[in-house]
Amino acid sequence: MRKLFASALVLTLVATSAAGLRASEPRAKDIVDTAVAAGSFTTLATALQAAGLIDTLKGKGPFTVFAPTDEAFAKLPAGTLEALLKDKAKLTAILTYHVVAGKVMAADVVTLKEARSLQGQMITIDTSMGVKVDDANVVKTDIVCSNGVIHVIDSVILPK
Repeated sequence: MRKLFASALVLTLVATSAAGLRASEPRAKDIVDTAVAAGSFTTLATALQAAGLIDTLKGKGPFTVFAPTDEAFAKLPAGTLEALLKDKAKLTAILTYHVVAGKVMAADVVTLKEARSLQGQMITIDTSMGVKVDDANVVKTDIVCSNGVIHVIDSVILPK
């Protein structure tokens, strides 16, 4: 009986300490807040707003986002971004093509040949020389968010 009481006391102390630790640690931000805070995804944030996808990517998830930087959007032909921002259906299709359901970490990505996007089409994954999703290079991986993970890419990928 004494051992049982001592074990219960130890478990209570450990649980209380762990709960206290978690309460004092900063909480991970969701995908949208993480991207906005990074400062290099302002075009992506603008596009997500225009497509009405902010609430989705702030949702429970988990999601994996292959996030193009502002420089990636700047590579699009002149006028393309402006036209997309006015065409919600096309913009939504392109943005959801950058998102995969589930939390796919870099260690998982390198074992895949393709992944189904939220848009519905398959994204090709090539790990023969670095990591590429379609024609975009993955330049930073495993930015962990409260509702998934972001992998940074250097080009906007387009559905086929």
